[in-house]
Amino acid sequence: MDVDLPGAGEQIVLAGLGNPGPRYAGNRHNAGFLVLDELAARMGGKFKSHKSGGEVLEGRLAGRKVALVKPRSFMNLSGGPVAGAARFFKVGPDGVVVVHDELDLPYGALKLKFGGGDNGHNGLRSITKSLGTKDYFRVRFGVDRPPGRMDPADYVLKDFSTVERKELALNLDRCADAVEALLEKGLLAAQNAFHAG
Repeated sequence: MDVDLPGAGEQIVLAGLGNPGPRYAGNRHNAGFLVLDELAARMGGKFKSHKSGGEVLEGRLAGRKVALVKPRSFMNLSGGPVAGAARFFKVGPDGVVVVHDELDLPYGALKLKFGGGDNGHNGLRSITKSLGTKDYFRVRFGVDRPPGRMDPADYVLKDFSTVERKELALNLDRCADAVEALLEKGLLAAQNAFHAG
């Protein structure tokens, strides 16, 4: 299956992944939530509790009708709220865009793709299981590999470092731009514009 434009012409479910609550707010694992906060600011709206199991903001972005979704569950149970929102808004898997942290990319690097494996990411594994397919869009925000022998599971639950935080607003802004480019121009154009090198 080869799809370029998410949910051509219909509603989009745009899910950002993270863990709920103030304890996790600045974690690398919450990059998806942070990007959605930037998009919500651009839309001029606020998230509201939704029966699908997430915090949802409906509106328009890049000329498309979107529902921004932040699951209220923990990361490894993200699939329920994302699939619930897709059902509620009558969106097929190709109308789902997931923004998440990615260990296999340098900090701040972006990659956009359609389909593929979960690469050990529990949030993606849960979403693939709940949607019954891996054919949905992903916007991957690079958080880099952990230093030395640190366990990746511990690393992603730590806040961005002081050095990383200096560039964080800029990187989140760029990732939000990439999401808008994906919705407006399609996957290939967004990849060409935002993939480095």
